[in-house]
Amino acid sequence: MKGKRFYRQIGMGLVTGLMFLSGTSLEAQALLTVDRSMDIAVVNSPEMQQTELSLVRSQERLNAQRARLRSQMSITLNPFEYEKTNRFDSQTSEWFLNESASSGGTFAINNRILPTDGELTLVNRFSYDYSFTESAYAVDPINKTFNNRLYLQYTQPIFTYNRIRMETETLELDYEASLIRYLLMRLSLERDVSVGFYAVYSNQMRLEIAQDDLKNNEESYEIISNKVQGGLLALEELYQAEVNLATSRSGVFNAELTLANSRDQFKVLIGLPLDTTLMIAAEIIADTVPVNQELAITHALNHRMELREREIDLEQANFDLIVAKSTNEFAGSVTASFGVQGNSEEFANLFETPTNTPAIGLTFNIPIFDWGERKSEIRAAEASLQSTQISYEVEQTNIELNIRSVVRNLKNLENQIGIQRKTVENAVLAYDINLERYRNGDLTSMDLGLYQNQLSEARMALTNAIIDYKIELLNLKIQTLYDFEKQLPIIPEELTSNEDNNR
Repeated sequence: MKGKRFYRQIGMGLVTGLMFLSGTSLEAQALLTVDRSMDIAVVNSPEMQQTELSLVRSQERLNAQRARLRSQMSITLNPFEYEKTNRFDSQTSEWFLNESASSGGTFAINNRILPTDGELTLVNRFSYDYSFTESAYAVDPINKTFNNRLYLQYTQPIFTYNRIRMETETLELDYEASLIRYLLMRLSLERDVSVGFYAVYSNQMRLEIAQDDLKNNEESYEIISNKVQGGLLALEELYQAEVNLATSRSGVFNAELTLANSRDQFKVLIGLPLDTTLMIAAEIIADTVPVNQELAITHALNHRMELREREIDLEQANFDLIVAKSTNEFAGSVTASFGVQGNSEEFANLFETPTNTPAIGLTFNIPIFDWGERKSEIRAAEASLQSTQISYEVEQTNIELNIRSVVRNLKNLENQIGIQRKTVENAVLAYDINLERYRNGDLTSMDLGLYQNQLSEARMALTNAIIDYKIELLNLKIQTLYDFEKQLPIIPEELTSNEDNNR
C-alpha cells in the first residue's frame, strides 16, 4: 500500500501532461530517442487514450461525490395555485362553492454528515393562502393568511453501516484502480516502445556492418583485379571476388529492406505517419549495472501496482461483505427537529407570536424471516473475500519468482556481453592479420571472406547482447519500480513516507 498516495497525486498531472503533448505537432522528419518515442506513443495509443478517459471519468465521479458532501442549497417555488370546486356539506345537505389560491416557496440547506452517515437540514417554508367559500355557515367566508415555518432537522440511521463513507471510499478506490491501470499500461507500452526502438537500432547497426562488409569486399575486389591483371593470381580468384562482392551488395540491400520494414512497424507502434522520415538517435553502451536481488524483491513487494490492485480488490470484497451482512438487517433511524412557525393575515405581524414546533421520531426495521437469504449472501461474500486473499498471496509469490528470474538473466547477459566483447576483439585481430596475409598472397579471397563474416557476426552478436541486457534491465525496472541505473525509486520515497504519516 506504500504507493497509494503517489498514484492519487500524479493522476491528473499525468492527464494534463498528455493533453499538452497531444497539442504538439509532429514534423515530417523525426529524430527520435527512446524517451521522445515514448511521449509520442502515449499520446497516439488508442488503448492509452481509452484508459486516460477512464481515469478522467473516475476522477470526476469522485469529485462529484465530494461535492455532494458539501452543503447543498435549493429553492423550490410554487408561484401560483388556484382551485375552484363545488363541495357538498353533509351536515346541512347543501352544495356550496369553494375557491382557493396559494403562492409560496421552500428554501433548504442540506448537509450529509460523513463521520456519522447522518443528514442535517435547515428548511424555511413560506406561503400565502387565500380561500373563499359561499357556505352559509362559514364564520369568515374570506380567509387570507401568511405562513412561515423555519426548522432544523437531523436524521441519524442507527444499527447499520455508514453508507456515505462506503460510497466515498468505493469511488476513491475506483479512481485509484483506474490510475493503476493507466500506469500499468504505460509501463507495458514503455517496454513495447523500447523493444521496437532497439529493433530499429539493431537493424540500423546490421546495415552499417553490411556496408562495411561491402566496402571491404570492394577493396578486396580491386586488389584481386590488379593481381589478376598482373598475372599474380589465377582468374578463378577474380570470379570468386565477384561472387563475394555481389553477395555483399545483396546483403546491404536485404539490410536496407529489413531496416525499412522495422521502421514502418515502429512508426505504427508509436503512431507516426508512415511517410515520416525516421531517424534513431541512440548510443548503446555496454555498461552493466549492479543489482541487489534483496533490494529488488523488497522494493517490488512494497510498491508494485499489481499488489495495490489486489489490495483494492480486498477492500472492495470487505465492502461487499459489509453490504451482505446488512441484508434484511435490524436497523432504524432517529429524526429530531426544532423550529418556529408563524401565521398572520398581515405580513408585518407574521413573526409577532411565533410557535415552537419541536418534533422527534424513532423508526425500526425488524426483519422476521428471510428464508436464509442473509446467510447465503454472507457466505458468498466471504468466499469472494477468501478468493481475493489467495489471489493477493499468489501475486506476491509470482512477483518474487519473476524478479529472481530477471536478476539471473541479467547476470547471464552480463557474462554474454563480456564474451561477445572479447570475441569482437579477437575477430578484429584475426581479420587484420589475415587481411595482411591476403595482400601478401598467402590467403585466398574465400578464406578472407570467412574471417570477414566472423567479424560481422561477432559485431552483431555484441550489439544484440547489449540490447538484450538493456531490455532485461528495463524489465527489472518495470518489475520492481526501481531504476537500478540511477539507483533511485520510480516512486519518490518522500511521497510514500508522507502517506504513511497521514494514515
